[in-house]
Amino acid sequence: MLAYRHAFHAGNHGDVLKHLVLMQVLQHMNQKDKGWRYVDTHAGAGGYALDGSYARQKSEYVDGVGRLWNRDDLPPALADYVGLVRSLNGDTRALKQYPGSPLIAQALMRPQDQLRLFELHPTDHRILASTFEGDPSVEVRMVDGFDALKSQLPPPTRRSLVMIDPSYEGDRDYARVVTTLRDALVRFAEGTYLVWYPQVGKLGARELPRKLQTLSPKGWLHARLTLSTTDERGYGMVGSGVFVINPPFTLHAALREWLPYLAQALSQIDEPQWLLDHKAV
Repeated sequence: MLAYRHAFHAGNHGDVLKHLVLMQVLQHMNQKDKGWRYVDTHAGAGGYALDGSYARQKSEYVDGVGRLWNRDDLPPALADYVGLVRSLNGDTRALKQYPGSPLIAQALMRPQDQLRLFELHPTDHRILASTFEGDPSVEVRMVDGFDALKSQLPPPTRRSLVMIDPSYEGDRDYARVVTTLRDALVRFAEGTYLVWYPQVGKLGARELPRKLQTLSPKGWLHARLTLSTTDERGYGMVGSGVFVINPPFTLHAALREWLPYLAQALSQIDEPQWLLDHKAV
């Protein structure tokens, strides 16, 4: 939806989980010299000022990346993540900027890799295009990412990671995630697809992981963190999940190592919950 701005939520616990998994996948893909194509169907503005008016309205980053920022006991994967965010803040101790998925992907890309970024919101698109202006390896377009994905598959190198992270403000997004992935897997069954979703009371959110499993005969991974409770009316995002189709074989062991730590570090309740399930190829 064009009213949605991710700046309100930048750096929150959902971003932490999503971007940790994103980094793990791209670091694994970098173990081979052959180039990859990263496609982001809902790229947002690319990066966000945490001291800006949008982020300060809710300050969700305080209970997200802010909880990890000054810890000295981080597992290696979390230390790498905080180090990357710190590098985009000028390696200072101050947390003022938070990278979106495109900037994290750019930080891990090599000369042979490509970024394909789609964003419909005109303001976010303008910021995104300005951020990557002049980089021939990056293409930024103001189009519907669900539709644009068709033109990106299969990539020339036959290696890709697709990030699907819509706003989910309307119920329609849940169905579009499923139909888009169904088509994408017909076009390129070997690609890796990363879906982030909010843990909310909507039926679409509860059913999404099960529906994605049916699309993934060659292997999948599902990770979820439950970190808070709903408000008195039963509303609110209590956590989030990531679902990876065709995950790297190393991903399950990596998440098994640091997911319990992350649940405790980010929890806003006494007994946080974490889930890690997968089907190997």
